[in-house]
Amino acid sequence: MKVLIVDDQEAVRTALSLLLELNGMQCLTAQSPEQALDLIRTEDVGVVIQDMNFTKDTTSGEEGAQLFADTRALDPDLPVILITAWTSLETAVKLVKQGAADYIAKPWDDQKLVVTVQNLLALFRARRENLSRSTREARARSELSNSYDLCGVVYKSAGMHQAITLAVNVARSDVPVLITGPNGSGKEKVAEIVQANSRRKDKPFVRVNAGALPDQLLEAELFGAEAGAFTGATKLRIGRFEAAHQGTLFLDEIGNLSAAGQMRLLRVLQTGEFERLGSSTTKKVDVRVISATNADLKAEITAGRFREDLYFRLNVIELSVPALSRRIDDIVPLAERFLEIHKGDRELAFGGEALDALEQHEWPGNVRELENRVQRAVLVAPSSTIRPTDLGLDASAAAAPAQDRTPDDRARRASVPPPASDERDLVESALVRARGVVSLAATELGLSRQALYRRMQRLGIELERRPRT
Repeated sequence: MKVLIVDDQEAVRTALSLLLELNGMQCLTAQSPEQALDLIRTEDVGVVIQDMNFTKDTTSGEEGAQLFADTRALDPDLPVILITAWTSLETAVKLVKQGAADYIAKPWDDQKLVVTVQNLLALFRARRENLSRSTREARARSELSNSYDLCGVVYKSAGMHQAITLAVNVARSDVPVLITGPNGSGKEKVAEIVQANSRRKDKPFVRVNAGALPDQLLEAELFGAEAGAFTGATKLRIGRFEAAHQGTLFLDEIGNLSAAGQMRLLRVLQTGEFERLGSSTTKKVDVRVISATNADLKAEITAGRFREDLYFRLNVIELSVPALSRRIDDIVPLAERFLEIHKGDRELAFGGEALDALEQHEWPGNVRELENRVQRAVLVAPSSTIRPTDLGLDASAAAAPAQDRTPDDRARRASVPPPASDERDLVESALVRARGVVSLAATELGLSRQALYRRMQRLGIELERRPRT
C-alpha cells in the first residue's frame, strides 16, 4: 500500500517522498490532478497527500477541491491529506468538514506528518480488511439462506453463523441433537432450523418444556394415559412421544428434569418403546429427539443430578448458541426486526444514542430481553425517534468504566487478541478528540458505530463514564 504525493513543485514531491520512504513507506508522485487520478485507478494507494493549487496564477484552492471531489468519487474511503498555504486555508478547512483526513500547512512538521500518514495507512488497511471480511461473511450468510430454510432467523455474527451452519449440516442425519446456551438466546429457533431442514420436515414437530413437568404428570404428558388411569382421566390421552411419531420431539429445559423423569425418558430413548399410563400394551415410536438446556450438564453429572447415560443418549451432536452479549453484530439487526414487528402503524426509528445503548448493554436476558425492551419503546416513545430511556436503558451507562467490569467480562466480550499498539493509539486519539462520543469518533475514523465498538472491545479500550451535570 503506497502514499501518493500530488504537487506541481518537484522539490515538494522529492522532500515528501524522501521523508516518508526513510520511515518505511512506499511513495508515488504526480505533478497534476490528471496524473494523480490515473495512479489512484491503477495503483494500490492507501493515502493521498495533495496540494491545493496546481497553476501559478491560482491560489484559491479550487483545483485542490476538485481533485479531492474526484478522488472521493473514485474511492470514498481513501484518506486525503491536504497541503495548504494560508491563502487556501479556508477551502482546506471546508474539505476537512467534507471528509478529508487532515490538512498540513507549509512548512510542515516532519514528525507529525509521518505519524499522521502511518496512522491513516494502518486505518485504511484495517478498513479494507474489515470490508473484505464483511463481504465474505455476507456472502456466506446469503448462500446459507438460499440453500436452507432458516426459519426467518436474523443474525450477522460469526458465532451465530457457526451454530446455524452446524444445525443445517446435521439436520438430515436424524441423530439426537443437544442445544446448549443461556435462556432467551434462541435455542428453540435453532431447533426449528434443524427440523425444517431434516427428512422429517413435513412430519410433526412437538414441543414440551420437560423441566416444568411434575413427576405425577410427566408420564401421562410424555407417554399418554388410558381413560380411568388416574382420577380425572375421563378419556384417552395421547402423549407427546406418540404425537411426534415419525417427526421430531423438542424437549426444552432438559437439565431441570427430575431423576424419575430422567429414568423414564432414558428407556424410551434406548428402545423407542413405552406404555401409556394404565395400559400394559407396549407401543413403539419413531421419533427424533432434539433437547435444549441452559445448564452445564457435565457439571450436573459430576454433582449427581443428571444421569450420564441419558446425557450421552441426548448429546450425539451438540450445538452451542452464544449469548447475545457475545453476538454484538446481531443486536441492531434483531432490534430493527423486532421494531418492524411491533410498531404497527407508528413511524418509529432508533436514534443514534439508542443504538449506542443497545450495543453496550450486557443483555443478561439475551434475545428475549431485547424484544421486550423494543416492545416497551414502542409503547412509551413520545416521538418518532426512540431514545435510550424509551428502551429502559441509561445512555450514560453505555460506556461503563473499566473498573466496573471484571477481567472475565472483558475477555468474554473480546473475540481476538489485541493488535499492534499503533491501531490502539489511533482509536484512542479519535475518542479523545470526540470527547468520548463514540458516534463522532466512528465518523472521524470512517467506521460504523458497531465496527468501532468491536475494535474497542478487541483492543481492550474502555470509555470512562462522564459525570452527569
